[in-house]
Amino acid sequence: MTSLMRDLNEALAGVTRRAMDSLVQVSDGRRGAGAGVILHAQGLVLTSAHVLQHGQVRVGLRDGRQLAAKILARSPERDLALLDVETEDLLAIDLGDSRTLRPGTWVMALGHPWGVLGGATAGVVIGVGPRLPEAPRRGGDRSWIAVSAHLRPGHSGGPLIDHAGRLLGINTMMAGPAVGLAVPVEDAKGYLHEVMGGQIVERQESVIA
Repeated sequence: MTSLMRDLNEALAGVTRRAMDSLVQVSDGRRGAGAGVILHAQGLVLTSAHVLQHGQVRVGLRDGRQLAAKILARSPERDLALLDVETEDLLAIDLGDSRTLRPGTWVMALGHPWGVLGGATAGVVIGVGPRLPEAPRRGGDRSWIAVSAHLRPGHSGGPLIDHAGRLLGINTMMAGPAVGLAVPVEDAKGYLHEVMGGQIVERQESVIA
């Protein structure tokens, strides 16, 4: 059993390290900052809309670089925003399929909780879909992923990943003492379709797969 747990821990830590290469910090000049995830090597970054309120947006990379970012699209209703960073050497995350999630699935949320760079927390899926009991009423018929993970300020906009490090959702908020909510990646794909149309095909085919 000890050997099994050690192998499991090493495997999860390895997956988390690789996914961290696609994690960024997003700041708009306010005190504190949120997170984001790289969708394409040429500078597409997905984050939460509520992370961006005012001021010049900057993206902090894993290697320490701080780059100016342009807001390509922002939807407070979906709590999603798409940024463009002028660089061509980023490491994009692999995309998963949130439609395959079931209660009990193990997931990890990455971000910068309370300013701690590259933090990770884990839990299991509680439920997936619209009108979850844990979801805020203002969300209407929006779909959510509810997880038993403690999301903190700085997790917002970061990736929710599966056991293979693939993107399942975008961390959004806490809905209770031990319930975190994320926007499903399938909803994010639909949003990208709307705001970029055919342009996204040239930049990352997997985004709309």
